[in-house]
Amino acid sequence: MEYQFSERFRGLEANAIRAIFKLLKSPDIISFAGGMPATECLPVETIKKIADELLSGPMATSILQYGPTEGYAPLLESGIEHVKRVGIDGIDKENIFIINGGQQGLDLTYKAFINPGDVVLVENPTYLATLHILKTYQGKAIGVDSDADGINLADLEAKIIAHRPKLIYLVPNFSNPTGKTLSLEKRKAIYDMLVKYGVVLVEDDPYGELRFVGEKVQSIKSLDKTGHVIYVCSFSKLISPALRIGLLVADKEIIKKVNLGKQATDVQSVTLSQAIVDKFLRDGCLEPQLKKIIPIYGMKKAAMLEAINIYFPASARCTNPQGGLFIWVELPQTIDAVKLMPKAIERKVAYVTGNAFFADGRGQNTLRLNYSNATVEQIERGIKSLGDLLKEEPGIKE
Repeated sequence: MEYQFSERFRGLEANAIRAIFKLLKSPDIISFAGGMPATECLPVETIKKIADELLSGPMATSILQYGPTEGYAPLLESGIEHVKRVGIDGIDKENIFIINGGQQGLDLTYKAFINPGDVVLVENPTYLATLHILKTYQGKAIGVDSDADGINLADLEAKIIAHRPKLIYLVPNFSNPTGKTLSLEKRKAIYDMLVKYGVVLVEDDPYGELRFVGEKVQSIKSLDKTGHVIYVCSFSKLISPALRIGLLVADKEIIKKVNLGKQATDVQSVTLSQAIVDKFLRDGCLEPQLKKIIPIYGMKKAAMLEAINIYFPASARCTNPQGGLFIWVELPQTIDAVKLMPKAIERKVAYVTGNAFFADGRGQNTLRLNYSNATVEQIERGIKSLGDLLKEEPGIKE
């Protein structure tokens, strides 16, 4: 039978990372592809203890029952306290909403704002899921040039004027995929543009707490006095991705629309997961968790950078992020990382090709490497294997 699918799925392809996971069933493949937390960083015993306490207590039946779409009331309260860590203050329960991971925050935002043909400005390159989600709502992503320290302000303003975007999407802290972080000066300049041109910014912050060096930079939302910023964060990289819990902070009129969108999508986020995250925060478990995992990820990043410096050809360039989970590699223009991928898989190494992160599909000579979910030994072995492969390619300079 020939099915008549909706227009929104025309030209829509599988998420590049999700597609590559199918290739990684073999246990001997070293994966630098996903963004999964390290197994040793998942707080299994703490979550087990919290879940047991919750399901043994007087609130057990209510935790297993339907709950309000906007979220579990205690987590809304602890969430308000949590976002103070990035300078967001003076908000109440009408300004915060519980989401199924940060990605649902993007989906619900695009559902609320985007009509077919509407433009969203994104940094080139950007988080590939935001491009994927935007396509499902038939919006149009326009890439903005990027500097060494993040999005180029002159190009951003020029494209705001030229395209009159409905939204701007940014990952200011340890950007996925490049690992770059916007300075406070750039954040202030971006906020001034939002106000000047009447544009709403989606500030996606899944990695901000994972800083290895340097000082924390306050969120753009913390500057927002006019309702121009939607802030999205997640506990996936801090506690557990499978809990699927995140926070969306915005003007109450935006929250109302997001609420309507979520009612039609999944009714509510899982109350048990929300209660676990709430108790994790209230019991003071987050700081010990961060003190445990940040050095682990910092060590793995250092190991990957050292291996790249040793084994990759000198013509390869890479970022040196102050935190987060990713290193971005730029190869000579003559190298096609997409065509190289099957050869890498044959050598039992996987990465994500960089073109998936560009709004215009360029970046064939780039790739994203994740260091969080491999051991230090696997990092060295996998990077050496990739380096050997690269050095075999014609046109590569040692």
